[in-house]
Amino acid sequence: MREVQRVRRVQVQWVPVLALVALCGLTVHAQNDFIYKAPTPTDWAAMAKLPDFSGVWEVGFGPAPGGARGAGAPAAAGGGRAAGAPPQGGGRAAGGGAPGAGAGGGRGRGGGPQLTPAADARRKELQAKSGTTQDSPQANCLPPGMPGIMGQPYPMEFLLTPGKVTIVIEAYQQVRHIYTDGRPLPDDPDLKFHGTSIGRWEGDTLIVDTVGFSPLTEITRFVPFSTKARIVERFRLSDADTMSIETTITDPENLAAPVVSSRSLRRHRNWTTAEYICEENNRNFVDSAGKAGIDLTLPAAKK
Repeated sequence: MREVQRVRRVQVQWVPVLALVALCGLTVHAQNDFIYKAPTPTDWAAMAKLPDFSGVWEVGFGPAPGGARGAGAPAAAGGGRAAGAPPQGGGRAAGGGAPGAGAGGGRGRGGGPQLTPAADARRKELQAKSGTTQDSPQANCLPPGMPGIMGQPYPMEFLLTPGKVTIVIEAYQQVRHIYTDGRPLPDDPDLKFHGTSIGRWEGDTLIVDTVGFSPLTEITRFVPFSTKARIVERFRLSDADTMSIETTITDPENLAAPVVSSRSLRRHRNWTTAEYICEENNRNFVDSAGKAGIDLTLPAAKK
């Protein structure tokens, strides 16, 4: 009798598991029901009418194209930032880095985002529990996520094809896919570091809506994005080799007002992106107490 009861319990336990698998299958199908269509000659011809975003771009203004990289930007090989070492800094803001130079609306006292009372209370509670510990996911090679990945001091390459803009980012070897083929924003997006990005062209401006951010990404220190968060970017050329990006972050659960920022990218037509392996020669670390740090000892001095 006991054996029969045990078998029955096992069978009952499998029922919700099978139901969950079936539900997951339906969810995956719903997320991927947009059919990719092979581009036609007309599609390729339409690409020629779009602004030229091609090539490798540097955050901020470096020297004129063809010159050396600007201050703070790493060399593709050799000098500059240690190969694979993530940028080191204080608390993360807006997905791992400050939204960019020229931050605009939505700023509270002290320059941070203007939080809702509930979000501010949670932030203070977590900050009090953390104390002086400054654990940094980037020290463990996690990428900063959106929109911080777009402000890293590393080059990025824009690739335009029919129905999609692909951004290959040297930092953390990350890739963003912006779909411009007419598909809608997902109703129930997978939560990812970069979210899901849907773009459209309005004249010479690429407008990108992004939703669905991983809870490991943060608006500011101790304030992760909610499932209602949304980022809108506006990309346009201000001259032949300068791109401006205006970024607006909204999150009704955490932000009392939108956070608006802008930054510029400079094109370098003779650059290529380098391989970035975060763990290779990684100088960042998190100690036994959870405090992030960086080892600046020269490799030759360790021998």
